[in-house]
Amino acid sequence: MKVGYGRTSTFEQQAGMQAQLRDLRAAGVEKIFHEQISSVEKRPQLEACLDFIREGDTMVVTKLDRLARSTQHLLEIADLVKSKGAALYILNLGADTGTATGKLMFTVIGAIATFEREMMLERQREGIARAKAEGKYKGRKPTARARAAEIATLKAEGVRPVDIARRLGVGRASVYRILESQPS
Repeated sequence: MKVGYGRTSTFEQQAGMQAQLRDLRAAGVEKIFHEQISSVEKRPQLEACLDFIREGDTMVVTKLDRLARSTQHLLEIADLVKSKGAALYILNLGADTGTATGKLMFTVIGAIATFEREMMLERQREGIARAKAEGKYKGRKPTARARAAEIATLKAEGVRPVDIARRLGVGRASVYRILESQPS
């Protein structure tokens, strides 16, 4: 059985999720687990997918970065899939861990992806330091504070803070912070 996993980092990335689901279905995937959550968070649908696969199954993802946050994490997932007697297939690479060549390609590409991400973060840190030194860095514009009125209205309507955060695309902690700062 082909079992798929799809992920986007945020709820706002609907088009990205729809594209992944379309590609997984086109690849003949019979069961799909998907979620909209950062790769560094606990991912219940990934865990459910990994728990679901059985011997002879193939776990299919559209791209490597939808699955793992680092080469180490990628290899841990690949080992878990292998220990269950299943294979891992990355659609955009044509990499199948069921073959020796696919395993090699998978590991090398995972290492390159991790290196690329670390280089990007390093350049970003350098750019921020330079902007701070020149007095130009203001940081990210706060998104939740700008929506304080909406948050208060939703709370007054009885919407739970967790659901407010999800609806507005802001952090749950930000919602609680704003609600605590509101006069009672």
